Amino acid sequence: MDSSNASELGVCEVCGHVGPRDDFYSNSKRFCTAACSHSFSAKHRFNKTSTKSSNDAKAKSSDLKSKKNGPRFVLPSESRRHQCISMGFNWGMYLSSKKSTAASVELFSHSPMSPYWGDIGIGMKLEVLNLDCSLTTDVYWIASVVQIAGYKAKLRYEGFGEDGTCDFWCNLCTLDVNAVGWCATIGKPLVPPQTIQHKYSNWKSFLVKKLTGAKTLPNDFQKRITDSVTSPFLCGLRLEVVDKTRISRMRVGIVNEVVGGRLRLKYEDSDYENDDFWCHSQSALIHPIGWCERVGHKILVSSKDYKQKKGCTNARSELFATVKNVKSCGFRVNMKLEAIDPLNLSSICVATVKKVLKNGYLMIGIDGSEAADGSDWFCYHCTSPSIFPVGFCSKNKISLSVPTRFKDSFSWAQYLVDTNSQAAPVDLFENKIPDHGFKSGMKLEAVDLMEPRLLCVATVTKVVGRLLHVHFDGWENQYDQWVDCESPDIYPVGWCELVGYDLQPPPNLVQPVEQNVSLKKKKVKGQSFVTKKKRKKLVNVSKKLIPEKEESTPNRDSNSDLKDDQITPASSSVSTKKSQDSSVASVKSNSQTGATIENSSPDETLQEQPSPKKSKGLAKTEGNDASASNSDSDKNGDLSQSSDSISENSERNSDEKTSKLNEEISMQVDTPQGS
Repeated sequence: MDSSNASELGVCEVCGHVGPRDDFYSNSKRFCTAACSHSFSAKHRFNKTSTKSSNDAKAKSSDLKSKKNGPRFVLPSESRRHQCISMGFNWGMYLSSKKSTAASVELFSHSPMSPYWGDIGIGMKLEVLNLDCSLTTDVYWIASVVQIAGYKAKLRYEGFGEDGTCDFWCNLCTLDVNAVGWCATIGKPLVPPQTIQHKYSNWKSFLVKKLTGAKTLPNDFQKRITDSVTSPFLCGLRLEVVDKTRISRMRVGIVNEVVGGRLRLKYEDSDYENDDFWCHSQSALIHPIGWCERVGHKILVSSKDYKQKKGCTNARSELFATVKNVKSCGFRVNMKLEAIDPLNLSSICVATVKKVLKNGYLMIGIDGSEAADGSDWFCYHCTSPSIFPVGFCSKNKISLSVPTRFKDSFSWAQYLVDTNSQAAPVDLFENKIPDHGFKSGMKLEAVDLMEPRLLCVATVTKVVGRLLHVHFDGWENQYDQWVDCESPDIYPVGWCELVGYDLQPPPNLVQPVEQNVSLKKKKVKGQSFVTKKKRKKLVNVSKKLIPEKEESTPNRDSNSDLKDDQITPASSSVSTKKSQDSSVASVKSNSQTGATIENSSPDETLQEQPSPKKSKGLAKTEGNDASASNSDSDKNGDLSQSSDSISENSERNSDEKTSKLNEEISMQVDTPQGS
């Protein structure tokens, strides 16, 4: 194809179709067909008439919102990520080495770009950063999508044909990934990779042939990403959140940080720096101020006037996840069922309805291991996907955790007789199973719900209806979790990279950047749930609660009951001291948060739960620290290299030859106008 006859490329402003500009509709050549032109005109007329009168108001509102919510979200840079890839975890290399697939972004309704991700497919053409170039400034080239894994995609530069040796992984939600034609609009040159720059004598003709009829990203793709990451929650808003030191009650929390829809909440009644709690804005663990009073749930507050605080704003009720409106749920006290243990999420246990609250909420206790004072009861809604009818585990071939004295021979029929109770009717449970699309073996990023500040590399190992069994890669099965397919605590591959959140990689794949860095990572104090039950299969450990020192908690003398037992005074509190054993979670968390323990005394003993896995860093056992270090170093020799072999090829040419080649390229490649 002769360059003189090569037609300039055009990109349709409506559908994104790429083709010769001469074939486009109308004199402006902005649309591929008459239908696209008419669609754009109709939409433009509507927007013009509907927004003209509100432009000033929107501008003022936007300015006010930005001041309250801090700086606007900025997309990450692929070039910066690529420079640091050897220092951290590389999803692309990991997926390739495991020959694994990742769950599609479309499966996570709470994740950014979920409604639009179906438009991205194999073969799509993009303008991406050219990493195989020795120029000092950033230049771009056309690449095709070869594989998609969450937000990540394996790309191949145009010109390599069927040769996949130089394929590279890239997060599609970055500043350096754009629709075809973007470079032309801002005057940036398209420079072919240095490895193949002499493969074709006329790159412009080559691009015209390759891009004609190809599909690319919509022009507003990056704007869509930015808008979908924005959260309606603002820092400083007040709400009610579960008390991580006593899960049977709530406390008042204040939004301290917002990252990609995840909230870092500080407990209002605590002065401790790390007395906080991470959760998603759509989590069932948070509610608007006044929710406890409406449903009859306990809440720890300093006074009855907690619902209004001078200088503070309560989060609006419409910001929270909605549940089915239930007048009468049908559940009764002492009914038996099966439920996910909130303090050991790898187990589904025999459970009992301990209390029926208003609006369909229930207090559930785990049979055989519950605390005498009910401090480990947990609040579930009657439509929760975490509670099941009797026989659910047996029907789905799941191991049911039963009380110890029934461990050898358990049958529901005999158990109901022995406990003089009845099973909750099956029709009281939510039985809707969405067509979610999750399959066993899919990779994703999941929250460690026992230490919810951590997001980890994980795999779906089993799918039962709408229930997913999630395994944390590199960790023992005892740390697995059962989660719902619509849980806001699971995310697509690349989510952490998109929003700037730390991803915890498998421990056997991480190599310390410096040689003197210890393989054991010190756990942030006061970050995990507290339990009085031994949940993990480790050595039994019992510690006494020891008063740390006489230190009064913040002004809690004015406590009073709101209604019956709904508001729990914080006047009789005991501060505890952190145990030095790193495998213990319960005493550690209580000591640092400064949270109160009701009806406790210095002689009260706890069966402590081992520390959540990630807090132990890279060492699974103390005796294997050295071997783990050596193994990790060997395994990660390859991981310290760049995942993009093209950058290695770029170093093979001398500076003199590179300069000469760049001069030749600049003479050969004309920037496609409107491409």
